[in-house]
Amino acid sequence: MDRNTALAGRRGRQQHSTINTFSAVTTDLEPYTGVWEQAQAAHLLRRTTFGPNKATLQQAQDQGLDATILQLFTDLPLPEPPRYYDTEEGDDPNVLPEESWIDTPLPEEGNVLPNRSRSLQAWTIGLLLNEEISIREQLCLFWHNHFAINNSVNDPRFWYRYITTIRGQAWGNFRQLCKDITIDPCMLRFLNGNQNEAGSPNENYARELLELYTVGKGPFAGPGDYTTFTEQDVEAMARVLTGWTDTAYQTTDPEEELTAVFQPELHDVLPKQLSARFGGTVITDLGEEEYAHLIDIIFAQAEVARHICRKLYRWFVYYKIDEMTEAQVILPLAQMLIDNDYEIAPVLQVLLCSNHFYSILNQGPMIKHPIQFVLGPIRQCGVAFPEEWQEQYVLWQQLHELTDRMDMAYYDIPEVAGWKAYYQQPLFYRNWINSISLQQRSGYVRNLVVNGYTPGEVTLRMDPLAFIATLEDPLEPNVMIAEIATLLLPQPLEPSQLTALKEILIPGLPDFEWTLEYGNYLGSPDDETIRQAVESKLQDLFVGLFNMAEFHLS
Repeated sequence: MDRNTALAGRRGRQQHSTINTFSAVTTDLEPYTGVWEQAQAAHLLRRTTFGPNKATLQQAQDQGLDATILQLFTDLPLPEPPRYYDTEEGDDPNVLPEESWIDTPLPEEGNVLPNRSRSLQAWTIGLLLNEEISIREQLCLFWHNHFAINNSVNDPRFWYRYITTIRGQAWGNFRQLCKDITIDPCMLRFLNGNQNEAGSPNENYARELLELYTVGKGPFAGPGDYTTFTEQDVEAMARVLTGWTDTAYQTTDPEEELTAVFQPELHDVLPKQLSARFGGTVITDLGEEEYAHLIDIIFAQAEVARHICRKLYRWFVYYKIDEMTEAQVILPLAQMLIDNDYEIAPVLQVLLCSNHFYSILNQGPMIKHPIQFVLGPIRQCGVAFPEEWQEQYVLWQQLHELTDRMDMAYYDIPEVAGWKAYYQQPLFYRNWINSISLQQRSGYVRNLVVNGYTPGEVTLRMDPLAFIATLEDPLEPNVMIAEIATLLLPQPLEPSQLTALKEILIPGLPDFEWTLEYGNYLGSPDDETIRQAVESKLQDLFVGLFNMAEFHLS
């Protein structure tokens, strides 16, 4: 039995009333007209947020697809900046605990960079955890992967400036974002644009601008010719980009402003000849506006739209792009992007509202990346954080370290091309799974459910009793387990799998034993012996569910 038939069968058993509204796979961008129930709402929110909980699922289901899409793309104010918090590394003498450090120079003595880095990392994880029905942070991560940087730029103020640039254009204009990133101080430093001078051009950024950020590297067509650009273009564009540098890197001077500066004396003013791939265009000296003119020339190539639409598709739908998907999804989306002057929101909204997006085969085939895997159960199960903000930062930083150990650290992408899961054939998402990462994932969910994480004075741990109290009928084990599976997993389980989960909960016992035991807890919630007995059974159940193959999927 192929995967198509298997999934259709599962949907048929679990959602027998709606199976006729699904085609097994669709390759069109017509608006979705099928039923709008929990499965569809969950699929949308799993792909656009970092894990929906029961409340947000119900909200999306109640308000419908169109209203949910509008909410996902509703403009939000920029978040308050990260704050300094005390760690074992010591104080930052230039910053009070309640203040932000983003505009504050480094002290003359002492190394506070690690503290500021942890502050930014924790703050970022907090944004992902606390976002409700909004696609902004998901898109920030997408663009962070697209315009990848790592911690070789060892100044968190530069990282903050970079991610704020991205956040401001999360679903805005791709061309403008590309212009902004080209002279972003962090990117100038990361790809050596600040060393790109007339007479000694540095080609690093020009190459990635073409190969990774815009037209992509097409099939090899001859010496130095990659179909979409040539080595001649790399050389000429590097010369166009000369003269830009960053300021205030690791500065201790309170008067020095973090910004990008154009230095005319370092700019190559001679004509730059592009190849036939760009119509043989000659770029003459335009000073500090020359870089923007170059971006406009590149974006006149239709392949820019196709390249970014493929990347959006692999992030939000699936890695496999066959000929039919290319023809019926990618190319129409790319044309929409061109027609909308490279505004991302209209195109992404069409994709997320399409028949294709809600196909059976597109629901649940992704392997969760580490950030999804770590944050998802916390969001889905309503794991509580302390009210005190410094304690929150400590726990958020702990979660960042967990994702780092699983090879997905925010602000530290190992490859300039981004994480391998989104470009490396043939594995793609399967790059996230190996014998080591599986052990890390299993250990993480067990600790989250059973022992908790206690990096400071407060423990972060799931409360399974609080979670099941939100369910429709926690007294009836079959109903309870089925609802848990529906809320937490992207694909319906087989009856045998549900039975196996019940066996974990009440091994070898009849159903009424759970009803009786949980009923006793409800009657005596302060009896610690009864509470621990029920909680232990639920912990085993959730650890078992979180270790199922289906939980690794999105």
